[in-house]
Amino acid sequence: MTPAFRIISYLEGISYLLILFVTMPLKYMFESPEPNKVIGMAHGFLFLAYIVFAILIKSEKKWNTKTLVIVLLCSVIPFGTFWMDKKYLAKDN
Repeated sequence: MTPAFRIISYLEGISYLLILFVTMPLKYMFESPEPNKVIGMAHGFLFLAYIVFAILIKSEKKWNTKTLVIVLLCSVIPFGTFWMDKKYLAKDN
């Protein structure tokens, strides 16, 4: 399950960065909301998948509640999912 979670976390992180640095400026500075709708929908799905996978993987990784909270918080911090992958997932491979 870890490989799937790693993929989801990378995609979620990329979609979040696209929203922050590409689609939001397009929406508010250039009045082009369409990219934000598309990327936003994908990001919403990936965000929910990230949360579900983090909760499911908690027992597999033997994370305590504090670690799970940190992993969950990483989904709302720009570049957080990439740091989380390096700190909590990459060392197992």
